[in-house]
Amino acid sequence: MKTYLKRCVAVLALVVAGCTDLSENVYDQLLTDNFYNNKNEVVSAVLRPYTHANAWMTPGQDGWWRIGELSADQLAWPVKGRHGQDGGKWIRLHYHTWTVDDDFIWNPWRLMWWGLGLCTDPIENLEKRSIQSMGITQEEKDAFIAELKLLRAFHYLKLMDLYGDIPIVTKVGEPVSPPSRPRAEVFAFIEKEIKDNIDKAPKLSKAMLGRMSQAGGYAMLVELYLNAEVWTGTARWDDCIAAANKLINGEAGGQNDATMALDVNITDGFGPNNHQSKETIFSIAYEFQTSNFQPQWPGDFYHFNQRDIYGGARNGNDGVVLIPGVYSTFENEDLRKSTWLLAGPQFRYDNPSSPVLGGSGNEYAGQPLVFVDNIRKNKQAAQNGTDPELLPTDMTQGEENSGIRFNKYKLGNLTHASYNSTDWNAYRLTWIYFAKAEALMRKNGGVATGEAVQLINDSKKRAFAPADWASRAYTVNTLTLDELLAERGREFIFEGFRRQDLIRWNKFTTASWWDHVPTDPTRKLFPIPQRQRVLNPNLGQNDGYPK
Repeated sequence: MKTYLKRCVAVLALVVAGCTDLSENVYDQLLTDNFYNNKNEVVSAVLRPYTHANAWMTPGQDGWWRIGELSADQLAWPVKGRHGQDGGKWIRLHYHTWTVDDDFIWNPWRLMWWGLGLCTDPIENLEKRSIQSMGITQEEKDAFIAELKLLRAFHYLKLMDLYGDIPIVTKVGEPVSPPSRPRAEVFAFIEKEIKDNIDKAPKLSKAMLGRMSQAGGYAMLVELYLNAEVWTGTARWDDCIAAANKLINGEAGGQNDATMALDVNITDGFGPNNHQSKETIFSIAYEFQTSNFQPQWPGDFYHFNQRDIYGGARNGNDGVVLIPGVYSTFENEDLRKSTWLLAGPQFRYDNPSSPVLGGSGNEYAGQPLVFVDNIRKNKQAAQNGTDPELLPTDMTQGEENSGIRFNKYKLGNLTHASYNSTDWNAYRLTWIYFAKAEALMRKNGGVATGEAVQLINDSKKRAFAPADWASRAYTVNTLTLDELLAERGREFIFEGFRRQDLIRWNKFTTASWWDHVPTDPTRKLFPIPQRQRVLNPNLGQNDGYPK
């Protein structure tokens, strides 16, 4: 079982719904002035933003993950028979035809500003209260405030990534209608907040599992500097390398109170025991056994009968799949292909010789379930004697079994001691290795250095058996920037970074992929939601959208 501090869903006096709706709302009868009277109440307020982050950061709701991944070139949620229409929102995401009125554009904004407010409120309350009244030490007070300011900076970073120019708000309700600030100014604010607080925050440790720490702060700096040229117009490769070294050299602590290191196996960071991973930097940590706090992502990824495949109790909406062709970018010997993806015939966990059957009322009801690397009406073709290759393939043509499926994170089966408590990574050390390698290459005119090659090979070699590895190792000649982007796609599939990567490579709006053609460059940013602009006339609007 996990030993980290269990999450409390505390009753807080204020919940901030967004930067344009910062009024105080009292829940239950517990007012802020009557809270923060002991350490337990302080801790519950500090932990509250983390449970909320489950809503916006991970798959399962219209948050940061969905609009980042489902607008890119690896994943989609196509229509499958009578399922997946959902007002056409998944189609608009894939085609880059979203509008300023789409709920899936507004919800990430709403959820992240809400979470940002859940950080700001306890910051204000901790700052104005004495340590004696709260029953904590000065060191604890300083650490809690630093942790919350780093976590608030994380919200700002993700908002800036998606929407560009956004307000900067550090007081609840002040100002009432905050103006948008230039992206470069927001970048500078985030950078300063991190640097001002990183040394005051706790180092990464078992006790800080699932919480923002010094290591999380350095990971944010890596992400800031990796994207600095896109976000500010000025490259910061040396700064990216320096921040990455802090983590690679173990200067910000390590998971499980040990030195941070790459996991030995590619599955260690994604199973029900991934709280023991040595490379997790910041994650959303779950504890189903004691608090019923469980991952949301099965709804996006799992088939209607998925529990028969892995021996658990949860099914899903038969939603997100790999777009056709992505599966073939993995070599057959690549263990990430066989362990992170589900393809072909599916068999029951409790009886490996018995096939899992299609869902009731769907195309393959009562028939063996076979996940295929295409999106088209194969059953109709079989019935009509038509060559499936001649059938149309697009976002509207899927069936129940269309698409290769997610199998990267695993819940475990019902008998596992940590069943349904698999943590979701926001940052892991492998991502830092890749970021440093990219910074080294871009600093070197796009050409790989020996150090960059070593960083990627140290990560990639875990995906191959020793006998297969020698011919797959990169060299300074084979690790080109385009190959690095392809390898990032294989290593970080499902992890939420693909849109950001494509933008950095200038491919998000210029490249074609399955059922997607190049789009206007302004689509690199999502629009400021129109309903927020109605509430707050001081919000600007990104180019390419109605003003």
